[in-house]
Amino acid sequence: MMIFFALCLGLLTLMSLLQETTGAFDDLVKLLLGGVAAAIVVAVGFTLVRFRMSDKKPPTSGFISINSEDK
Repeated sequence: MMIFFALCLGLLTLMSLLQETTGAFDDLVKLLLGGVAAAIVVAVGFTLVRFRMSDKKPPTSGFISINSEDK
């Protein structure tokens, strides 16, 4: 999850810097903060979806049979 967050943050920062070539420093700071906020929102959303999907799966049994069912 942290790798996904770092990749999103890096990608958004890179995109912001490539798009703004003549912008002032304040504009770049605003874009960077916007990218960080967007990455946090995406990470929280991804985590919530992942937890909800894991809640829908039934718990698996810890028992593993070594006998075959074919007779």
